[in-house]
Amino acid sequence: MLYYLFQYLENHYQLAGASVFQFLSFRSSIAFIFSLLISTIYGKKMINFLRKKQIGETVRDLGLDGQVQKAGTPTMGGLIIIIATLISVLLFSNFLNIYILILLTSLLWMGAIGFLDDYIKVFKKNKAGLKGKFKVIGQVVLGLFVGIMLYQHPDVTMREQLPESEKHISKEGKKVFFAEQEKSLKTTIPFLKDNELDYSKAITWINKDWAKYAWIIFIPVVIFIVTAVSNGANLTDGVDGLAAGSSAIIVITLGIFAWVSGNIVFADYLDVMYIPKSGEMTVFIAAFTGGLIGFLWYNTYPAQIFMGDTGSLAIGGVIAVLAIAVRKELLIPILAGIFFIESLSVIIQVGYFNYTYKKYGIAKRFFEMAPIHHHFQKLNYHESKIVARFWIVGILLAVLSIVTLKLR
Repeated sequence: MLYYLFQYLENHYQLAGASVFQFLSFRSSIAFIFSLLISTIYGKKMINFLRKKQIGETVRDLGLDGQVQKAGTPTMGGLIIIIATLISVLLFSNFLNIYILILLTSLLWMGAIGFLDDYIKVFKKNKAGLKGKFKVIGQVVLGLFVGIMLYQHPDVTMREQLPESEKHISKEGKKVFFAEQEKSLKTTIPFLKDNELDYSKAITWINKDWAKYAWIIFIPVVIFIVTAVSNGANLTDGVDGLAAGSSAIIVITLGIFAWVSGNIVFADYLDVMYIPKSGEMTVFIAAFTGGLIGFLWYNTYPAQIFMGDTGSLAIGGVIAVLAIAVRKELLIPILAGIFFIESLSVIIQVGYFNYTYKKYGIAKRFFEMAPIHHHFQKLNYHESKIVARFWIVGILLAVLSIVTLKLR
């Protein structure tokens, strides 16, 4: 809202200083600070409110140290992240930008599914919460929406970088390094020199005229990524501060990718895909990061509040959509490696359990407990040490992801 207000004041009244709101760096910084203040200041008030209403976590006794003591800790804390992000984005972003609209929809949709799950657990006293099939349906619906919008909307475009021999100066005296905007389903493959993959090639090798049916490939991929990442974030939310801290690292990295991909100068210098209008996502990312870090203030050990599925599903959905929007979805296993490892540990545990039962008649565990952070708890590592070391791994993976901009 302030973006449009100051744009109006600058255009009609030449108000001194109003032009500063046109700079992404300024609006992103203010969005981060504002979101951080909302989540820290009003976060405490929300914690007190939730305690007063006795909206606390119901804990299943898994035999983990300190687990029983967490019973009754306020949950649904993901609302803090969502509210802080929403207010900051509406104030400081160009919220009519197609990427911002998609991200806001994703945040609210997945937050609503998570809220319903937490509501059933807390108020209906049903530990199972929302049935898994309904969560998956919600994730599929979001993936379908995101896939259709990115495929169909005219503002979702990219510009191919011209060969060196074709770069020139226009009649207006501007440097022309990129071709005209076009609809494209190209994405980035990490570590390869020719690092662009066009989803349409998965079908045009049969018939070149089938490019218009590329959505048959693209949309299911988007649905899979949204479902996988949101579930991965949900599984990671098992010890104090792990999901929020790991997510903040991932989101900041995606912010760098959005900034680079949306800036024609940086895109040319780094020889990466230029995605017009995608730079606006940095304002959303800054606000989202502020909300995550503000929430983390109260979620670090010993946690005063849990994010619940309200937060974890929303976080995972947003991260998935961000990665797809900046054409870095194939980098997710590295960038969101913590989520990937957590999910993989559950798959391995269940698979090994079923395999040994069928083969030997005795079910065995591959890990002491899954997800893998519980495995380390069973090995008597303190959860604060587990979280700190997972953060370190997350930072290393984030740096490796950034290095892929030039490492190919």
